[in-house]
Amino acid sequence: MSVRCREVDVAVVGAGPAGLAAAAAAAEAGRRVLVIDQSPRAGGQIWRHRDEGSLGRVPRALLARVASAGVTVLTGTTVVDAVSPRQLLVEGVDGVEVIDTTALVLATGARERFLPFPGWTLPGVAGVGGLQALLKGGTSFRGKRVVLAGTGPLLVAVAAALADAGARLVLVAEQAPWRRVTGFALHAFTNAGRLRDALRYRWAFARTPYVTDAWVTAADGDTRLRDVEVRTSRGTRTVDCDWLGCAAGLVPTIELAQLLGCTVERDRVRVDSMQSTSVTGVWAAGECTGVKGDAAALAEGEIAGRAAAGDTPGATSAALVRARDDGRLLGARIDAAFSLRAELLNLAAPDTIICRCEDVRRDAIDPAWTPRQAKLWTRVGMGACQGAVCGPACSALFGWAANTVRAPLGAPSCGAWQAALTPPALPGPPSPVRQAPEVDPHQGPAD
Repeated sequence: MSVRCREVDVAVVGAGPAGLAAAAAAAEAGRRVLVIDQSPRAGGQIWRHRDEGSLGRVPRALLARVASAGVTVLTGTTVVDAVSPRQLLVEGVDGVEVIDTTALVLATGARERFLPFPGWTLPGVAGVGGLQALLKGGTSFRGKRVVLAGTGPLLVAVAAALADAGARLVLVAEQAPWRRVTGFALHAFTNAGRLRDALRYRWAFARTPYVTDAWVTAADGDTRLRDVEVRTSRGTRTVDCDWLGCAAGLVPTIELAQLLGCTVERDRVRVDSMQSTSVTGVWAAGECTGVKGDAAALAEGEIAGRAAAGDTPGATSAALVRARDDGRLLGARIDAAFSLRAELLNLAAPDTIICRCEDVRRDAIDPAWTPRQAKLWTRVGMGACQGAVCGPACSALFGWAANTVRAPLGAPSCGAWQAALTPPALPGPPSPVRQAPEVDPHQGPAD
């Protein structure tokens, strides 16, 4: 299989707010910049859109800035392997390419965390981010009965969007206690912009009950969702609905950083004041360094892009540092206010599916002591999503550490993986792999 090569000065993985800001900053410093993103359009999940006309002022301005700076953007493209920080193997609509780069910026974002419960695989049950993506993609929720349950500010934002789209919001259930929710609001909404957004969101679904200390324990239905069981401080009740949106927080997407050997702390990439990782020549920005909102992601991306282009410590503007630090403080307050209660971690019954790709139930995984054992016995995490969904769920349920990461990332074509394995397509040392404890593959679970 022929593999094309492309040389750039700065490669940016991720075309969300942080990635686009990094790309624009580096290109404006005179560098040849390439952005790689697996989505069909630039903008990331937060700026997902059907057309540019539906975007707000900030994303439109940033996309225009990226275009005028001469940045090359490869959408629909996935990083398959990283032999070193200077060389990536990617696969897109035009085939396989090797990207040779002097500097690398990781802006890989975050994804939704799912905590399994009885009925969570029924059609009609989705993450709140998934509902938001469906809405932005044109799915009609007009007249549909919707329950949103989980935790965090995203619940309120999605509730407002669904209400504006004509959905019949039945209930918004926040698992955090009222005391923590109000404490977060008092601190977070000292920022005028956030206060304005919060009031606008709440006004949009003002007639819908917003209940704290409440969470969904089960979903029921035959061929699709019919109703959910909601537990509150007053007991348990059944709520009829057509859709359930679940919010168990976001998980930074750090697999590429781990493959490169970057230091990870508390499931996020560790960076210094210039957004530099522990690996020379690699910077990280946005939600992969911790979930803290788009304003902070923009600031971090700008700092990382300038640093990748050659900026030195001390050259960063005070305004960028303030925006980043304000976002980090907000992220810390979100973590504290909306930490998951223990009850949510043990909702899965023995027959609840944990790994949807491989159809693995909880009772099949329970006897395993390590992720490696579980994979050998059940194939959990070995399906199409490569543990993106069930990995965080297993960490929460069983207390497992983050899974071992090795190439290929995602599910590449046979041709792309052959290119990764065939010299001289990717000369250089093999990618670093964190070794898991050795387990006897012939030893099955105890009776």
